[in-house]
Amino acid sequence: MTLLLPLVLLVLAILGLLWVFVPILSGIPWVPTRSARIQQALDLAGLQAGETFYDLGCGDGRVLIAAARRGARAVGIEISPIHCLIARLRARLTGAGGQVVVRWGNFYRFDLHDADVIFWYGHSRYMAKMQAHLAAKAPHGARFVSINIDFPGWQPEAIHKQGLIFLYRFPPPAGDVHSFLLLEEAGAVRKNA
Repeated sequence: MTLLLPLVLLVLAILGLLWVFVPILSGIPWVPTRSARIQQALDLAGLQAGETFYDLGCGDGRVLIAAARRGARAVGIEISPIHCLIARLRARLTGAGGQVVVRWGNFYRFDLHDADVIFWYGHSRYMAKMQAHLAAKAPHGARFVSINIDFPGWQPEAIHKQGLIFLYRFPPPAGDVHSFLLLEEAGAVRKNA
C-alpha cells in the first residue's frame, strides 16, 4: 500500500507532462476554446444536422461535442494521445459518443474529402502550412472556420469581428480581409457581428 501512492503520483505526473509537452513538441500548445466562441464559430459556419464536421487539433473535444449537439457527425484529429483519450471520454460521458470520432495522429496526414465544415484554432506560425494543406485537401464547397487567423490571398466569406473568427468556402476567392471589408461596406456580403 505504501508503494501504491508514489506509483499513482508518478503516473499522474507522467500524464500531466504528456498533456502539456506533446502538443508543444508537435507545434501548438493546447489552448481551450471558450464555449461562447465555439458557438459563434459554428453559427458563422452555418453547421447543420447531418453534416460532417472536422476539428483539426481537437484537444479535449469540447468543439466536437458542440458540433455533435447540433446533429453533425464530428471528427476530431489530435496528435496527443492523452488529449485523444480525454476527448473520447468527454464525448461518451456527454452522450455525444455516437456522433463523435476522435482519431490519433497528425491532421496533415488525414483525408478531408467528406468534410462539410473544417475548424482550426491554430497559430500564425503554421498559417502557410495549413493554407497549403487545405488548398490540396479541402473538398469543393467545404467551409473552413479559423479562429484568430486570417489567410493572406484568400477572401473570407464572413467574419465574426468581435470573436475574430473567419469563414472561408473552398475554393476561396482571391482577396483578403481588406477586400472583404470593402465588399461588406458596399453591401455585397452578408453582415456578421
